[in-house]
Amino acid sequence: MNIDDLVAIDVHTHAEVSCRHPHDPAWAPYEEAANKYFKAGKRPTIAETIAYYRERRIGLVMFTVDCEHEIGARRIPNEEVADAARDNSDIMMAFASIDPHKGRLGVREARDLIEAGVVKGFKFHPTLQGFFPNDRMAYPLYEVIAHHKLPAVFHSGHSGIGTGMPGGGGLRLKYSNPIHLDDVAADFPDMTIIIAHPSWPWQDEALSVCLHKPNVYIDLSGWMPKYFPTELVRYANSQLKHKMLFGSDFPLIAPDRWIKDFADAGFKPEVHDLILKQNAIRALKLAA
Repeated sequence: MNIDDLVAIDVHTHAEVSCRHPHDPAWAPYEEAANKYFKAGKRPTIAETIAYYRERRIGLVMFTVDCEHEIGARRIPNEEVADAARDNSDIMMAFASIDPHKGRLGVREARDLIEAGVVKGFKFHPTLQGFFPNDRMAYPLYEVIAHHKLPAVFHSGHSGIGTGMPGGGGLRLKYSNPIHLDDVAADFPDMTIIIAHPSWPWQDEALSVCLHKPNVYIDLSGWMPKYFPTELVRYANSQLKHKMLFGSDFPLIAPDRWIKDFADAGFKPEVHDLILKQNAIRALKLAA
């Protein structure tokens, strides 16, 4: 990324519509429920997303979510996101998503993507992937990530995906309690861990893990800042001011709305640039 040209860095954006593969109908009911929950509209393609961010001079980290094991919906290929990042390296980074249930094949894929030189991190969604982050099943995948000293984003807290569906779409919230990331952070100190979202109903657990483990950050995506828990804002203004990251959850939340709301959400002026840009530069190792 050309960080000097950017006004902010969004560490949490989704690849929602493939330009190479048709939409998978298995995902449709989950998408419809999410649209209702987030009051979201038509999803943009990867190219449209990049154009949106380029117009605003906001850097972005983009990923898909591999939930083929738990939901049975085909993922957008990691290679498609990587190719987009290669062509837009001035503003974009690609993270890959590999379901830990894929075992050795998943580990091979992770190595291949890293060695190809474009993927700069990984995304996990314990609820959509159906695993506890500290399950030893996932450790061979973490070992590859840690070996290359790359970051990994983990969904935490409530999930808008599945909300309102019968049985929550079969998805279980228990997997996304951030306390399970304490084991991962302790066992893989060379892997930067980003706890995604305000972690309701487990916000205190997320703050504690982030405060205790130097390799843990929190991204503030998925919620409008005016709804952030008071404790989250208090720590962002004090002990964790260097460990909070701007994330939108685009396209479910637009960065324009998030940043506007952020300005009036009780964050001290001196932490605004840290959260919007500077902390991401450190967490993602973007400085020369």
